[in-house]
Amino acid sequence: MLAAQPKRAQPWVLVVDDSAEMRRYLRVLLELDRFHVETANNGIEALQRLGKGSRPAAVLLDVEMPGLDGLKTLRLMRKFAPGLKVILCSGADSPAYRQEAAALGAYAFLAKPVQQLYLSAVLERCREASLAPASNVVTLPEPAAGRAQ
Repeated sequence: MLAAQPKRAQPWVLVVDDSAEMRRYLRVLLELDRFHVETANNGIEALQRLGKGSRPAAVLLDVEMPGLDGLKTLRLMRKFAPGLKVILCSGADSPAYRQEAAALGAYAFLAKPVQQLYLSAVLERCREASLAPASNVVTLPEPAAGRAQ
């Protein structure tokens, strides 16, 4: 008798971060919102999963990783899955990162440490909307007034 393939009853999110602590933290936040979570230690591992046909509801992708950083990973992800909703996360408050994320078609850009309220809001938009144009990239929290864009 053939074993049935397990079916995910809930949407799943791929968390890509080189920090084990950040992967655990994001897993907790996502599981509170009832997402199934899978993780990848780096961009190469994430790309291998996509290359094998994995299609999460969204990808949380760290920008600053050794080797293949998040922006390069996003650029390559677009080849495997052009419509994939990718949410970039970074501890660096860099307008350049936000601009490049938008140009590459990121769905959102979240500042670290990621707050559950912001993460939940972005994922809810992912559930409800089709892929937003790059010019509509969501940046949470909003950059402070008076800071250079």
